[in-house]
Amino acid sequence: MRIIANNKKASFDYFLSNQTEAGIALVGAEVKSVRGGGASLADSFVQIKNGEMLLKNAYIKPYEKATVFKTDERRTRKLLLHKAEIMKFEKAVKEKGFSIVPTKLYLNNKGVVKVEIALAKGKKLYDKRQALKEESVKRDIARYVR
Repeated sequence: MRIIANNKKASFDYFLSNQTEAGIALVGAEVKSVRGGGASLADSFVQIKNGEMLLKNAYIKPYEKATVFKTDERRTRKLLLHKAEIMKFEKAVKEKGFSIVPTKLYLNNKGVVKVEIALAKGKKLYDKRQALKEESVKRDIARYVR
């Protein structure tokens, strides 16, 4: 598995649970661009509409060597999941107030582009401070161990 893009801000801003792997419908030379590392999940989110999961605002850089078929880099892309998984996510969003965020974009062992999505519950400011404090303590410990 080769990670292309990691959404670090999601783990800082949200409590993440129920991670699931989903396929992503890419067109044209987007796959080549992703393999080259030209993708970002910053500020992207997942929306459920008409029984389909859609990845919104994810950035995939246009492939430089593509001639004819150029796409919008922030277009809406369809996520490929089973209907039962989509319904499970939709139920959590409607009843429990969760959001759905992408956490990773990667190539699996077969070379297929996949997106890891997770249910997210927003953190309060004091939770974010606690996370920063724990990170600082880990850094200090690692510095003293050397």
